[in-house]
This record gives sequence, C-alpha cells and structure tokens, in this order.
Amino acid sequence: MMAKYERQFYPGTSVPAKNRKRFIDPKVKLEKLREIAMDDVVKILGHRQPGEDYKSIHPPLEESNEPDCPIRQMVTPIEGAKKGDRIRYVQFTDSVYFAPIVPYCRSWMYMSRFRGVDTGCLSGRNIIEMRERDLEKLAKELIENETFDPAKVGIRGATVHGHACRLDENGLMFDAWQRYRFNAKKGEVEYVKDQVALPLDKPISVGKPADEKELKKRTTMFRADDVDMRDDKEVMNMNLRIHRLRTLAGFQPWAIKGV
Repeated sequence: MMAKYERQFYPGTSVPAKNRKRFIDPKVKLEKLREIAMDDVVKILGHRQPGEDYKSIHPPLEESNEPDCPIRQMVTPIEGAKKGDRIRYVQFTDSVYFAPIVPYCRSWMYMSRFRGVDTGCLSGRNIIEMRERDLEKLAKELIENETFDPAKVGIRGATVHGHACRLDENGLMFDAWQRYRFNAKKGEVEYVKDQVALPLDKPISVGKPADEKELKKRTTMFRADDVDMRDDKEVMNMNLRIHRLRTLAGFQPWAIKGV
C-alpha cells in the first residue's frame, strides 16, 4: 500500500525557514495587522476611481457562446473572469533589511494560496497580474496582513528600484518617486502618490512600521548578520542539491545519478 502523499513546503528549522513554511502553506491563516479601506486600496492601485465601473475585455461568461470545453467544466472561474474584467496589476518591492517576505517567496506563496494569479519575480520586487476586482481584494489582503510592513515593503508600479539601498532616518526604504512618507506626529507611513507616482487627493495611512526585533521574528530572509542559511543544514542541503542539479544537468535532473 502506498503511503499517503504529504505536501512539502520548505525545509529547515530556522526562523526564516519556518516563516517560509507558514507563508506558503495555504492552511495557515496569516495574521492581520492593520485595516485599510477598500477605497484607499483602489486609490493606491490607481487603475480606476472608487465607485467607477470595472472595464471589461469580453462579455460575462454566462452571456458568451463559447464552444463546449471539458477544462471549462472542471475549473470554476474567479469572479473577475466571470464578469469579463480586464487584467490589472499590483507590484511590491521588499527591502533587504528584514522585510517580512522576499520576492521569490512571494511567488511561492501566491501560487500556493491564490487562484487566477500570474506573477513575475525579479531581484527586489514581485508583480501580480489578475482580473481587476479579484486583484483589489487580494491587494487589500496583502497590505493588511503580516507579509507587509509599511517601511520595508513598497507598493510600486513603476521605478521600483531601491530595495537594496540604505534606509532613511525613519527606517523607510528608499523610493525615487517618494510615493510614501513618515508622519512623525502619528508614527505612521502615508502614501501621497499611487503606485505609478501620480499624486493622491489626500494621504493614505498604511500603519506603523514594525521595529527590527519584530521584523526579525517574521522575516523569511537569511542574512549573515542574523540567521545565516549555512547554519540551517536542511536548507543548505536542499539548495546545494538544486544548484548542483541545475549546473550539471540543466533541465534534465533525472540524468544525474546519486545526487
């Protein structure tokens, strides 16, 4: 009798490894740290005005005359696909200074937890493309939960660079377009521009930044000056195996014996 398959998420027992497991595992409910009004999320995204109708790229599925398809019968469409919404995006950039999550972990998390997403990963940022009404709900969830920190994570649709630069005097990650600022009186970070740097009619608060001690508890980042990947043998063994297979075999890892 075959053993029941148990899904694996990430190896290791270190703090970053455990956080990676939590973020990727869809059964784990992530902690909600703040509340942002949906209208404010829509304004930061900048794709439409709050209350404006969603633009569509095809008729609602129930009104279409598509030929019968077994895949369509198997897959339940997300709400935006049902309605024919256009595809829109949100992009997050993550600081190297103990941001809660790192771009490639975002990709793993998105593909594990959410349906209907297309995601792209670069060195310091990660984009999500999705049907518009579903994207707004997902963006709200991601801004409100523990994968977001107001100072160490930025919502940036253009000129995203800055994730590896030093922090400013308030601990905020550099942003060439200055989309957000620190309100010293409230102790909160406010967005004064949307994700493509168009000015907002009024500032939108996304809450108080966490201190470094709290960030280190939540982060998925390995750093030599905190938790070093080399100290987590299980993580190292997996990564070395992946790199060895990639180097020696490219896209044919089965061709290598005993690795």
